[in-house]
Amino acid sequence: MKKYAIILLTGLSLFIAASVFSFSALATPPLSTAQAPNNKPQKTPVMLAHRWNQKIDIKGWWMSEKLDGVRGYWTGKEMISRSGNPFRVPKWFTGNFPSTPLDGELWIGRRQFSELVGIIRRKIPDTQWEKVRYLIFDAPQVQGGFEKRLDFARRWFRQHPNPYAEVLKQEICQNEMHLQKKLREIESLGGEGLMLRKPDSPYTVGRSYDLLKVKTYKDAEAKVIKHLPGSGKHAGRLGALLVELPNGIQFALGTGFSDQERENPPPEGSIITFKYYGFHDSGIPSLCFLSPGSRAPLTLKFLRQPQPEGTL
Repeated sequence: MKKYAIILLTGLSLFIAASVFSFSALATPPLSTAQAPNNKPQKTPVMLAHRWNQKIDIKGWWMSEKLDGVRGYWTGKEMISRSGNPFRVPKWFTGNFPSTPLDGELWIGRRQFSELVGIIRRKIPDTQWEKVRYLIFDAPQVQGGFEKRLDFARRWFRQHPNPYAEVLKQEICQNEMHLQKKLREIESLGGEGLMLRKPDSPYTVGRSYDLLKVKTYKDAEAKVIKHLPGSGKHAGRLGALLVELPNGIQFALGTGFSDQERENPPPEGSIITFKYYGFHDSGIPSLCFLSPGSRAPLTLKFLRQPQPEGTL
């Protein structure tokens, strides 16, 4: 039988005595949340990570846990998602937040993603938000490198305490051996992986090699059930694959496709392999993505073609 292969795959300044440092000298005005002409919210100008490869020497970089939560961007006035949609956050949750933007993660604990999503999607926020924490990993518009920006956030919340907000713990990576040891430790506790940040690096919008993610992925197979149509820039071609795991669970796999793969997707009934990290409580794999090196046209194949009924 002919064999194929594919890997597929979130200006208020501090008033203090003149002898104490003023935050207003560091921070810039809050982010505008104006909408685009089509009335859709503008995407949030966040910094995104590349996957780490061993060619990059990460000795001396800052290392922190990669949280399996939901990205939250505090504009200085409201909390919005990566796609620019406002979260319905209780006013008491963001009490004492600064008027300058913060970047972080809404999180309730390891392997609690489904419960978190259930809380933040409620139209009327309730006391369930008391379970949520906002873990801050940057202050995008504060002047200075990474360390100065985090120091701003630490000092702000020391002087303006909020039980739901804290700065994410960072430690210096000594070498690759240290990185791998820490990765195993986090994964053994049910964590997702690690994030690496280059010292004194700026906050740049979009993907940057100053920010790297490190995770251990696994491979799995699934059967293609249906082609789901795309929209927007993918209108008229594949948007996602509806696939089914051997245990019968179905889910949409829609990230990591090249343009050629969207034009010529795996046929319905074929078996594909994809990379993923862990499972949600629902049994659906999380963080599926296209494996590096699999975008070249010659590598675009499927593991098994569907066979007519009655054939072997």
